[in-house]
Order: sequence, then structure tokens, then C-alpha cells
Amino acid sequence: MRITLSSVFVDDQAKALKFYTEMLGFVLKVDMPAGGARWLTVVSPDDPNGTQLLLEPNGHPAATAYQKAIFADGIPATSFTSSDIQADYERMSARGVVFRQKPTQMGPVTVATFEDTCGNLIQLHQL
Repeated sequence: MRITLSSVFVDDQAKALKFYTEMLGFVLKVDMPAGGARWLTVVSPDDPNGTQLLLEPNGHPAATAYQKAIFADGIPATSFTSSDIQADYERMSARGVVFRQKPTQMGPVTVATFEDTCGNLIQLHQL
């Protein structure tokens, strides 16, 4: 068994697609109609057949409440691995990504946390 798809709730799929592709550098994998929304996934350009991130609309009241609560409590919705967290931090900061936490050593891992403009905190980590 392996993970091939994970998701984050977003408040605006078009805005999320723009952020995750233009600001973070992911690439569009799937974009197709799904009811009143879209089945919209992105992947790492380093692993185009790897795990997809679904940009899931937060239209359900429970999803909206969950997303707002973890954001308010400072809890990241997900975490992405970085092979060079300082370089990623500098590249993303230069593009205008808002970091809540700069790269910080925490035992054997270095982490940084940023806002995705779509209602989420996302963590970067480097082992």
C-alpha cells in the first residue's frame, strides 16, 4: 500500500492553483469538472508521477470550520519535504510567500511554516 493522493481544503480553487504552481513551483496534474467544482491536483515537478495534492474545495460547513480552526490554532494542514529548506525559504519569500515561521532547527529536523493564501498553514521540513 502507498499514498498516491492527499488533499488540502482551499477556499478558492483558482487562487489555490495559481499559488501552488506559480509561488511553490508545483505543476498541474489533473483539472476536470467535478459537480460544481473541479477535481484539481498538483504534483512536484521532480516526481510528476508521484503523490498528487488535491486542492479540495471547502464548501461543506464542516470542512470550512475545520480549516478555520486549525489555521487559527497555528496547525499546518500538511507538510512538504525540502532537500534545502533555506534555499526554498529564500526562493519562496522572494516570490511573496508569507512565512509564519522561518527555518528553525527542532532536533533532527528543520521546519518552516507559511500561509498558502487559501486558508491553510503549510509546513516545510528537512531531515
